Amino acid sequence: MTVRDSVVHVGLLGAGTWAQGAHLPGYARDPRCKVVAIADPVREKAEAFAREFDIPHVYDSHEALLAHHGIDAVDVCTPSATHFALSWAALEAGKHVLCEKPVAYEYADTRRAAALAAAKGLKTKLGFTFRYSPGMRYMKALIDEGFIGEPFIFNGFEQNSQWLDPQNPLRQVDHTADQSRLQVSSLEGYGAPIMDIGHLCMGSRFAQVVGTMKNFIPERMVRATGTMMRMNIDDGDIFIGEFANGAIGSIQTSFVTVGNYPGIEARVYGSKGALICRMVEEEGVAETLKAASADAVEFRPLEIPSRFYPTGGSPRESWRSLFYANLTHSFISEIRGDVAGNEGSFEDGAHVQELINAVERSFRQRRWVTIPLEQDGVA
Repeated sequence: MTVRDSVVHVGLLGAGTWAQGAHLPGYARDPRCKVVAIADPVREKAEAFAREFDIPHVYDSHEALLAHHGIDAVDVCTPSATHFALSWAALEAGKHVLCEKPVAYEYADTRRAAALAAAKGLKTKLGFTFRYSPGMRYMKALIDEGFIGEPFIFNGFEQNSQWLDPQNPLRQVDHTADQSRLQVSSLEGYGAPIMDIGHLCMGSRFAQVVGTMKNFIPERMVRATGTMMRMNIDDGDIFIGEFANGAIGSIQTSFVTVGNYPGIEARVYGSKGALICRMVEEEGVAETLKAASADAVEFRPLEIPSRFYPTGGSPRESWRSLFYANLTHSFISEIRGDVAGNEGSFEDGAHVQELINAVERSFRQRRWVTIPLEQDGVA
């Protein structure tokens, strides 16, 4: 589809909280698209969302949804372990695909999906929600305009205290995994968005990294079992690295650092200036952006121009719908051909997943790891 006056028909897989609070509201505020079908194994959930968002067709399997005539794009908003198989099936069926992160736990699988999409001329997009926040859009525009000059240093944080209380049920974890071995959790589930922002802001990708992961709270309530269990997950991690363009950076993610959810903060320092975008809901405001320059070193708040907001958006809207509306708008624009390129694609996701895999390998082997990774000897 490249006809600019056509309406993009979307099919949604998964009737969960994130679909209800972010994905579906995003499509609803864009007249260039229409969600025409929804599927969930628990059909009653899909039916409830269909009533709420005026979706005409309901299914209880992805096969049935993919067989629906006239769907242009498929949105995969299901548990992480299902992402790759569902995305692959949608791409094989000739659909553009938006998928929540990660597409796959191994970067090579994400890259295979990206290659399939490219071969079929299809657009893909990851749920890298925070690159689409109005503040981050403005920050990237300032970087592109030369505000910071040559980029020197990136500091990224994803830190919140959602699971500081061990009684708060963990989700999206494999409770059957070998708990004698530290399992990747925060690094992947929470680290991916700030890693993506690091690549975006620095105009380059990490070329080598060294990092560590830690389990601070070993016993936790697990949603899947409803019981307290030994969960040897990384609930805190940190790594440093060098970008291919010579810049350096650090990234920290955590479930147990005191602060509000989502807790994303990006700091960029360059030869002429610096920018700090804090994407954290505090005192009813979704995000803040501050700037300093070499001749005015005290950081000052910047007002984010209205052009970076989605239709009807404001700083006091929930970050979930505010940021995601920009993401869905970008996806629809790319499918229709209203804009060139394909940002936040599966290829971008493959680079982030490769970085995650590299940090895990660094931790397990206690050494610096170079990217691209070798295919053999994966941790």
